[in-house]
Amino acid sequence: MGQLTASGRDTAYVWVGRDTGGQPDPAAELLCQAGRLLLDRPMAELVLTHGPGGRPLVRASDDPAGSVGLPVSVSRTAGLVVVAARRAGAIGVDVERVRPLPALALARRWFPPAELTWLADRPEAGRAVDFLRLWTAKEAVGKALGQGLRGGGLRREMPPPGLPWRPVPGAEALWVGHPELGGDLVLAVAVHATGQVDVEVVQRPGHGAAEVAQRPGHGVAAVRSASVERTSLPVVVRGNWSSRCSTRGRL
Repeated sequence: MGQLTASGRDTAYVWVGRDTGGQPDPAAELLCQAGRLLLDRPMAELVLTHGPGGRPLVRASDDPAGSVGLPVSVSRTAGLVVVAARRAGAIGVDVERVRPLPALALARRWFPPAELTWLADRPEAGRAVDFLRLWTAKEAVGKALGQGLRGGGLRREMPPPGLPWRPVPGAEALWVGHPELGGDLVLAVAVHATGQVDVEVVQRPGHGAAEVAQRPGHGVAAVRSASVERTSLPVVVRGNWSSRCSTRGRL
């Protein structure tokens, strides 16, 4: 990550790394590095905390109000951690590993009728992936809103998954999309935006999604990669805590 040059444009950065479940916590490490890069402050001067609505953020220790805080989001699945950060506004991220599951039965229980109809019309062979695209979209949007899935978040209707990136029905200036990670992984990113937002997915060679999917128990967090995916959106952990930027403990 030290070699990554932060763009002057509104960009949602997504870093992918391995999560061994031990110490140091790769999520905390990536969040601290993201703050160092995007806030241009030494890690010793950064604090991991929450902003209004419970959204996690990284801020400078001399800015207790978080007036220039960095909105961030974290997601984990077996052997993998994903961290997203964006200077210009709220962001949410979610990742899931593809696996066999009763997609239609789960959708009947949790999803609104329009999504159940869409899913039932999809090819059976890819239905689990399509279900997880909807699920990760709901998770990412909930995180961007600072609500998670509380208050009927699973019933919040999502646009049909895919690219170009899609506006969330009934939500002003809220967008969600599914950048490709490869392997057996589904990634969703959501942002509040009234203009174009670039999305940059960063994976270090040997630490990317495909490698993580194959070797979930090895290595530590990804930092910087020659493998970078860029795309654009069209026009357009609740609780009170605060911690010095440190890789000790688990987020």
